[in-house]
Amino acid sequence: MKTSGILAATIAGGVALGASAALAAVPQAQADRLGNDLNPMGGEKAGNGGAIPAWTGGLPTPPPGVTYNAGDRLQNPFSGDAVQYTVTPANMGQYDGVLTEGYKKLLSTYDTYKMNVYQTRRSCAFPEYVYEANKKNAVVSELVGGGNGVGKGIMGSPFPIINSGLEAIWNHTLRYRAFKVTRQFTAAPVTATGDYTLQTVQDEAILQWSDPSKGSAEELDNISIYYIANTTAPARAAGSVILVHETLNRALDARKAWQYSPGTRRVRRAPNIAYDNPGTNSDGLSTSDSFDGYNGAPDRFDWTVKGKSEKLIAYNAYDAESAPYDQYIQARHLNQDNIRYELHRVWTIEANLRAENRHIYSRRVKHLNEDSWQLSQAELYDGRGELWRVQELHTIQRYNVPLCGSGTEVVYDTGNGRYLSLAMQNEEPGVNYFADELNPDRYTPSAIRQLGVR
Repeated sequence: MKTSGILAATIAGGVALGASAALAAVPQAQADRLGNDLNPMGGEKAGNGGAIPAWTGGLPTPPPGVTYNAGDRLQNPFSGDAVQYTVTPANMGQYDGVLTEGYKKLLSTYDTYKMNVYQTRRSCAFPEYVYEANKKNAVVSELVGGGNGVGKGIMGSPFPIINSGLEAIWNHTLRYRAFKVTRQFTAAPVTATGDYTLQTVQDEAILQWSDPSKGSAEELDNISIYYIANTTAPARAAGSVILVHETLNRALDARKAWQYSPGTRRVRRAPNIAYDNPGTNSDGLSTSDSFDGYNGAPDRFDWTVKGKSEKLIAYNAYDAESAPYDQYIQARHLNQDNIRYELHRVWTIEANLRAENRHIYSRRVKHLNEDSWQLSQAELYDGRGELWRVQELHTIQRYNVPLCGSGTEVVYDTGNGRYLSLAMQNEEPGVNYFADELNPDRYTPSAIRQLGVR
């Protein structure tokens, strides 16, 4: 695998860098690469001389020919692109080098699975203040609490030039997703025969790490995210509400969570909303720490950087996000005609379960987009070391914000033909990334009791 930055000398020859070797901040000379040979997020600016072009700024605003008004669904700025080639179970061997183990598993498991590959468009872009924060973070951010927290940095990527696997996963969990956000999304646990019931959730978050008024992590009172999720459909689940105070340094204080049940009309502490407990509205197809690709404390695993390589990932997923649910959700897997794949460079990190801990996954391999640090795809292994589940997150550039975020999240259970498709926006009113009305005073157990009305 190719490498860049301070990791190059360490990983060269296949030597991986683990959590115990974390170096935190990099020298100023390394940080000065941001905006030069590295883009402001830490990705390589240059292309590969072939399919991957140079990063030239992405799409920080609606591109020419695309109009956008507040509340509009995002138009596909690349709608004129044609499919360059299609990877199928029959020809997957030709593309072995650009397929992750997860996609190889899906292609070999489902004879109807395919990947339509398009021209690579490096559309990821963020606000300038995120880029400025990255330059500062590179020389000041540090892992604290034995790797279970981040100190001194703020906003954007805490470690735009990584030294360890822990730094990479913290880049994902703290990546810029705006400051105050509200949305409505749907989740669909899909049976092997294609049956499903849509579950509708209204959620909201104050992402304190991205608070523009703060100067460092130490000003956040150890809370990185305030989060509420209110299930509104179907009727049997409506009124169930969860509240999370996500801590920044888990060594000082663990995640705090509460759940309101309309059946009992009581709010209870919910320590089970963490780690490998079943995810909310997942029908047992995913874990709490798999929401958003990965979230929560990293302490049950040892994290190792395996390197950087060129892989096919779901990217610029505008068409997937606009497809009607009855055309998008089908038996065995999503309708692959709706999903666009592109060749991009990804960081691959591996998490191995520590001997003294328990988790239903013994190993997790995660592939992070170099231009955003968002997790794009992951392989999840069972206790026997067998590849069990495959995660896929669709990257989409929100040029109305701007931010490079995710659309649909999918978890495929390759053992029984079921899958979970969540965070879908296809027929929903859209995400409000400028929800200035949100206030931390709202994120209390008494507040979610009032929300939980059937």
